Formats: sequence, structure tokens, C-alpha cells
Amino acid sequence: MTNHRKKLKDETNRLKNWDYGSNAAYFITICTTNRNPFFGEIENAKMHLTDIGEIANQYWSDIPDHFPFVKLDAFVIMPDHVHGIIIIDKQIHPNNRVIQPNQFGPQSKNLGSIVRGFKAGVTKYARMNDIEFKWQSRYHDHIIRNEKSFYRIRKYIIDNPKNW
Repeated sequence: MTNHRKKLKDETNRLKNWDYGSNAAYFITICTTNRNPFFGEIENAKMHLTDIGEIANQYWSDIPDHFPFVKLDAFVIMPDHVHGIIIIDKQIHPNNRVIQPNQFGPQSKNLGSIVRGFKAGVTKYARMNDIEFKWQSRYHDHIIRNEKSFYRIRKYIIDNPKNW
């Protein structure tokens, strides 16, 4: 592995020692490459979606179909990014819970696999339909730790188009 690739692999904005498959609410921001406005434009505080913006909206709504332990809350598509709240709510029996530290490698049933699946679905649709589109390689997450923060973030997401 080259030093550059190893450095990228070692640098993460994920919280160390946090199990991203554990039950929690997460505020997610995913940007397009170079912040290109692939998803549409905002006019008079209202987002007008392009075809790929409509697909991103549909695929986000479909996340619980692929990950039954996920509940979705506020979500918005902006011209060059999306914001959403993903709630992981697994039915865990107290004696069966195993917490594994964040690690590289194949993972499922965690936040990374959810975001990866969403991004891959939108990208695949764009390629199959010859639509110019590309995501930024990473995404931003914030673990929502209390109710006050949850409602503040929800309001931020909902108000995002009018504050653009």
C-alpha cells in the first residue's frame, strides 16, 4: 500500500471506540464531488430536483427496505449535498449484545454500510442512465446524543432550503 493510501485509510473523522452499528441517531451529510449542483436548484426557498435528485430522494426513502433496523427522520436534498437523520434501532437482547470497535474491512448493519448502499444505488442509477454524477468520497456524521440536539438538528435540516 502506498504511503498516501495508507495515510487516507488511517485518517478518519469517525469517533474512535464508537460502534457505528449501535442503536443511536446519526446526522449525516453527503456531498457531491466538488460540490457540483447535480441535485437541482433552490428558487424562492424551495428545492427543485433534477432527475438524479428525484432518484436520491426515492433511494433515501427506500433505505429501511434494505436495512429493516433503520428508521429515517428529517431529510433534505440540497443542490450539492444531502442532510438526513438515520436512526439505528436494532432489537437487541441483553445477553446477546456484542460491541465491536470500529474497524476497517467488510461490515454490514452499521452506519457505513447504510451510507455506502445509498451512495452506490444513486451512482449505479446515474451510470445506467448516462447521467453525469459523482459523490464526494467520504461523508460527515454526527452522533446525536440528546433530545435537544436532535430537535435542533431536525430544524436545521428542515430549514436548510430557506436558509440557502
